[in-house]
Amino acid sequence: MSKYPTTPRQVIYACGSGKCQKRGGKEIRKAMRDQIKAAGLKDEVEIIKTDCTDRCKHGPIFSIQPQNLWLHDMSESQILQVFREQVLGQ
Repeated sequence: MSKYPTTPRQVIYACGSGKCQKRGGKEIRKAMRDQIKAAGLKDEVEIIKTDCTDRCKHGPIFSIQPQNLWLHDMSESQILQVFREQVLGQ
């Protein structure tokens, strides 16, 4: 392991507020982490839990960067499908 951190090619920001958590945010983050690890992309894709994004009615909220893709008003399976397409290239 390098003593210097690598710069990820993609970052996923995930709202960690109470409402987003209650709407499946925590489980979705875990599923994303598991899939990133299984794909061998742990050093290339990072998930960062953020404070409230003030979009509670539309949660859970995820933002995939650098694509500037915002995921909201979607089911867990829809969010994970977009994640697989955009991040994992599946």
